[in-house]
Amino acid sequence: MPTKKNLKYFMRSTEPEIVTAPGPASFKDEDGNVIMFEIKVLSQETITKINNNYRKRTMATDKKGNPLVFNGEVIWKTERDSARASRHMIVEALQYPDLKDPDLMAHYGCVDVTEMPMKVFSRADEFSHVSKIVMAALGLGSDIGTEGDTDEKNLDDAKN
Repeated sequence: MPTKKNLKYFMRSTEPEIVTAPGPASFKDEDGNVIMFEIKVLSQETITKINNNYRKRTMATDKKGNPLVFNGEVIWKTERDSARASRHMIVEALQYPDLKDPDLMAHYGCVDVTEMPMKVFSRADEFSHVSKIVMAALGLGSDIGTEGDTDEKNLDDAKN
């Protein structure tokens, strides 16, 4: 009879992991230090749900509005708003700054949280930086360089 293998290695904590990473250089505290962002590592289940919320599936139609059929099957078209889904992931992952904070949203005149990353990080370099560090923390981004370091290295350093 084979021995039963121990499964304790797969029993992870249910508490979400929070990592810190430096925000854009344009966000500094009173002492001139770059603000450190707190990023919650989202589960794959959460990431999939967010992506699915920005996916729309409809019947493909011809110019007259008639459904397109191939081999007796209706053809479906899928539209994805991946940019909006990415912004939603940024909002969900960022714990500090909390982009869902009502006062912050009111300050920028936003009612939709997916607008907040573009409002708070309005410069292209700021938005790009935040997007890259959040996606890297979520395991969705590739290695990117900042002055010779990769975000992965920065995140590993921040975790330790």
